[in-house]
Amino acid sequence: MLKTLKVRTTDLDIGMYVSGLDRPWLETPFFTQGFLIEGLEDLDHLRRYCEFVFVDSQLSGKKNSILHRQARRPTDVAPEKISDVTPEKSLKDRPRIPIARIFDGRELKAYADDCAWEEEHPTAQRALNTLIGDIDNIFDHLSAGEKLNVIKLRKSVGPVVDSISRNPDACLWVTRLKQHDQYTYQHSISAAVWSVSLGRQLGLQRQDLRSLAMGCLLMDVGKLRVDPALLQAERELTTDEAAEVAAHIGHGMDILQECGVINQDVMNMVAHHHERHDGSGYPNGLAGYQIPPFARIASIVDTYDAITSWRPHARAAAPSDVIKMLYGMRDKDFQTELVEAFIQAIGIYPAGTLVELSSGEVGVVVAEYRTRRLRPRVMVLLDANKQKLRESKVIDLQECAGSQAGAESLSIKKSLESDAYGIDISTVSI
Repeated sequence: MLKTLKVRTTDLDIGMYVSGLDRPWLETPFFTQGFLIEGLEDLDHLRRYCEFVFVDSQLSGKKNSILHRQARRPTDVAPEKISDVTPEKSLKDRPRIPIARIFDGRELKAYADDCAWEEEHPTAQRALNTLIGDIDNIFDHLSAGEKLNVIKLRKSVGPVVDSISRNPDACLWVTRLKQHDQYTYQHSISAAVWSVSLGRQLGLQRQDLRSLAMGCLLMDVGKLRVDPALLQAERELTTDEAAEVAAHIGHGMDILQECGVINQDVMNMVAHHHERHDGSGYPNGLAGYQIPPFARIASIVDTYDAITSWRPHARAAAPSDVIKMLYGMRDKDFQTELVEAFIQAIGIYPAGTLVELSSGEVGVVVAEYRTRRLRPRVMVLLDANKQKLRESKVIDLQECAGSQAGAESLSIKKSLESDAYGIDISTVSI
């Protein structure tokens, strides 16, 4: 019997395992392609968004007559030919790699949210405030010629890792709202939070999550030995200047060696976070599996945070636009499985994202952005005329759907740049 079958959504049944859709999954409310149909709600959603899907008969919970009928239809596809009819033409001839194989030798685990984001928020706030203060202090001492205080850094990272493990919502919210005077510091802290959130999604153990955070906090430490004028330049750099900035990787490795860092995962992230899946990166032009897994994670979060942040030479892009950009870079710049896991981890509209609703109102995404990508909770700040509300209000878009006449149309129209309509999201409070 064929493993993967093309099935019309009208013929689907509970217990089938959907391995592919007839449209980009970012345009649907589902997680990444690959899930078990567990109830009528799943069936309704699939039929609403798709005409047909691809079903993995070996992973399906039951062997039913539909699968056997499909096996005899002309639309059947042999396993080695499945990619020819899937909508993801850019991934043609590319077998999906199990996450466990990417992190071979590491024990993976499933995480569950242990508390609500409102409950976790004050703890996340304290953890990030401490980390920011310690990073400032550690980098100041480094700039003064002292050695990196690895012990202090590891101690500061712990509470942040614990908070994200319990519920990523709060840390992602605080990170988006917090702004730092220096881009390099803010970028390192944000990238650390993104990386731990991705590591949690992948099922990495606590010690690995801590390594991810440490690696992201230190991946740009070599820039402390680069001319600040080049880092803050608002113009295109010359070839020689670009090479000087790229040398921050070597400087970073020197700093790690000087302070005795021996964590190989951290070293890999510092050394290879600018490598790219297709071999177009630097400094070594590594490709695919030549790039260490933790460095592949670092490259994704480094890129995402850079493009969604204000930099001397570029405006911050809307998060959902960058998510689509990353999705289009699968198996070119970044490994497909890790890109999709990242989107699962932070959602299309991450906490702290400024959005415009279909009603014209403007608000900031608060929570439930991971499990309900298209219908999270939103704190509304401006009315339909873009006037500031006297008192903000939180709307649950999932509860709004179908709760009253016309309510189903209330949805996110688009994400906005972080300064749209003069809003300063760093001043937004719960």
